[in-house]
Amino acid sequence: MGNAADLVCDFVNTYDVESATDSIPSPAALTAWLGRHELIGPADTADETDVSAAVDLRESLRAALRHNHDRDQEAAPPRSFPDLALRVVLTEAGPVLEPAASGVPGGLARIAAAVMEAHAEGMWPRLKVCTESTCQWAFVDSSKNRSRSWCSMKVCGNRTKTRAYRARRQTETQPRHL
Repeated sequence: MGNAADLVCDFVNTYDVESATDSIPSPAALTAWLGRHELIGPADTADETDVSAAVDLRESLRAALRHNHDRDQEAAPPRSFPDLALRVVLTEAGPVLEPAASGVPGGLARIAAAVMEAHAEGMWPRLKVCTESTCQWAFVDSSKNRSRSWCSMKVCGNRTKTRAYRARRQTETQPRHL
């Protein structure tokens, strides 16, 4: 499955804000995505209720990651997901969170468990979404001082800086009225 932080980002990125495309718009697409990430078994299938729960979880995570980037921004209201029940299991390697349900709800609960795992690993504050409003792509901020703003400096950072430059130039060239 990969690491917890990457799983959370991959899940948030199932909706591409810039192109308005959703990788999980249907039960079949959600089933395929969860299967590719080994979060459900081969016989498990999603329904419309599962898609709604997945979108709710995804957009709540996007709001939380936006807050991780800019602590001055108002935090998203607290959310709970009672249908994504987890239980503590004591293993030889230590305590872990596991889904209390099977199937697609269990797969979505595994994503919730990944959020807690990322938090326990100290990675949660590094999970962010791009500050470019037309992007909102989730990423892991690996910068030393945790100050990364964009998913890509070449694309989103350049857009933002070009827009700011043009705005400054326009202000500088406007005639002043007395």
